[in-house]
Amino acid sequence: MVDVLVIGGGNAALCAALMAREAGASVLLLESAPKEWRGGNSQHTRNLRCMHDAPQDVLVEAYPEEEFWQDLLKVTGGITNEHLARLVIRASSSCRDWMRKHGVNFQPPLSGALHVARTNAFFMGGGKALVNAYFRSAESLGVQIRYNAPVDRLDLQDGRFVAAYVKGERIEAKACVLAAGGFESNIEWLREAWGQNERGEWPADNFLIRGTRFNKGVLLKFMMDAGADIIGDPSQSHCVAIDARAPLYDGGICTRIDCVSLGVVVNRDAQRFYDEGEDFWPKRYAIWGRLVANQPGQIGYSIIDSKAIGRFMPPVFPGTIADTLEELADKLGLDRATFMQTLNEYNAACRVGKFDHTALDDCHTEGITPNKTHWARPIDRAPFYGYPLRPGITFTYLGLKVNDKAAVHFNGQPSDNLYVAGEMMAGNVLGKGYTAGVGMSIGTAFGRIAGTQAAQAALGQGKNNSVGASLETA
Repeated sequence: MVDVLVIGGGNAALCAALMAREAGASVLLLESAPKEWRGGNSQHTRNLRCMHDAPQDVLVEAYPEEEFWQDLLKVTGGITNEHLARLVIRASSSCRDWMRKHGVNFQPPLSGALHVARTNAFFMGGGKALVNAYFRSAESLGVQIRYNAPVDRLDLQDGRFVAAYVKGERIEAKACVLAAGGFESNIEWLREAWGQNERGEWPADNFLIRGTRFNKGVLLKFMMDAGADIIGDPSQSHCVAIDARAPLYDGGICTRIDCVSLGVVVNRDAQRFYDEGEDFWPKRYAIWGRLVANQPGQIGYSIIDSKAIGRFMPPVFPGTIADTLEELADKLGLDRATFMQTLNEYNAACRVGKFDHTALDDCHTEGITPNKTHWARPIDRAPFYGYPLRPGITFTYLGLKVNDKAAVHFNGQPSDNLYVAGEMMAGNVLGKGYTAGVGMSIGTAFGRIAGTQAAQAALGQGKNNSVGASLETA
């Protein structure tokens, strides 16, 4: 019998497996995907949001705990567990040396990468390189890894893990870490969660899945039915406005449209519906998927002019280009008269001061609804560009309730050998909203905690060591 069973193959699962193995436990990791698709959504990531009190190699200036907390508080609207959130924030300040030990390298952000040089450490080679480094390290340490191994149910007795089932095979372990992702690629579950809107539409029918196709939420559903304590709203997720031409699954980072704050966004009726300049893009980009999801047909169009070119990371698909705004409306299939009224009203409302896209500048609109509070400049310099937008679901926030030892709870009581990390518990910290890189912060912190606790439970050491001490010395 193995000491620790880790179910999942992304960042959180790998952190758990590595920590458990380092603590002396034998470890088996079950990845539902084939080897070529291993890594879950982590293969599509780019960076880790990091607290730091002074410059650190690729991180400039400082990003103290309180600022990180306020950023998180703002995007979640207060729907977060402060104790667990601050645990994640503090852990983000000390995890990178451990990550380097396992082959993860960092680099400064490329030009145009969302102005996050101060707050986020970028992975050299992206998330795929991080995943590959962790798998190599896990293999070298003796972690057993099985691919094409989806777990569909568990044997639980009085809140304790006994065994997992893979295609009918029973696998026992002394302790278990659940890190199998959310239900973002389960379209039927998304449809049920979002329901039908007042127009008779089923918004989820027009969703695209930015990440892995393998996160169907099978284990999450099993745990819910088994009576585990649940947290989060099933309709809340990391939901980004991505290019409507993206594939249904695995489009990743390159399908995101990052020019929203540099222009205007109109819906199918050629009307604006939200302040495009509300805040810095890294803090607000993840609200736009939900905003578009609430529009007719779940479609929007980001409109910019040539002044914006070179100020954002270019997407993988080229925009629709036109020499006049009228021509752009026709090419996008929007009503020309309404489109021109919307753009003319916006242009006339712009009060341009000193434009600075790296700061909350004084370029704003007056006399229109919705206002644009920053970076408002007339869209008047040809050529003009339009990008179609659809809601892109990255990961869902419905998950298992945990404490600071990552324990799964049943009727308010923590299990003594079943733990959870990553997307399956991110809703404890992310009730709604998102800020760049925080998903990897949560997965890394709780993956490491869960692995440590599972090893202690398996080896009979659970009562002696604190989580903080185990992370600080790792």
